[in-house]
Amino acid sequence: MNRGCAGERNFYYQQLDALRCLRQEVRWDLLAESKKHKAWKLLCQIPSIGPIRAAVLLGILQTPHRFRTKRQLWTYGGVGIETHSSADHRVVDGQLERKKKQVEIRGLNRNYNHDLKNLFEGAAIAAATKPGPFAEFYVELLARGMRPEMARLTLARKIATIVLIVWKRGVCFDAQHLKTTNSLSVSERVRSIPGIFSGGGRRVSRHSGSRASLS
Repeated sequence: MNRGCAGERNFYYQQLDALRCLRQEVRWDLLAESKKHKAWKLLCQIPSIGPIRAAVLLGILQTPHRFRTKRQLWTYGGVGIETHSSADHRVVDGQLERKKKQVEIRGLNRNYNHDLKNLFEGAAIAAATKPGPFAEFYVELLARGMRPEMARLTLARKIATIVLIVWKRGVCFDAQHLKTTNSLSVSERVRSIPGIFSGGGRRVSRHSGSRASLS
């Protein structure tokens, strides 16, 4: 290796060392600032959230009261469901009647906060692999025949819901939250969602209601 390549390599190593030190300083500053908020300690109790994700949640969301319902948080976090519906009515004996048909699911909502979606997605993946109530919940979903990516989506929506409950009510995490927020899961309506963890299609209406959601 010539001297030019060796010098360039050493320069990059110096940059890496400096970034590592800077990363640690930013990490400590972030934690120090987040500890000033009472909600930080409550969010840290949620499995797979931890100190850093709790601090990031505080920075992104600011306050939980901007979300009146969990579905609003799902949509903002990129785990809401978009549906499409057309030709919903027909004329029968001169009367306009609504057709009985399922709403067509087009995928996850496209307009969302990317940092928040990455946080919920990362938390779901971590929760599914570490022993605990979330991992047990994930295994139960798989045992019911749910596809792994759909189970992770369902788990991400569950985590988002629990974050809102804990933060809004100012209560500690309880594994019973996994049972008290039950409803129809996404995969009980469809086998797969187009654009899972990547967005949906065109000309759709954003909707994340109970028909295709996990409460």
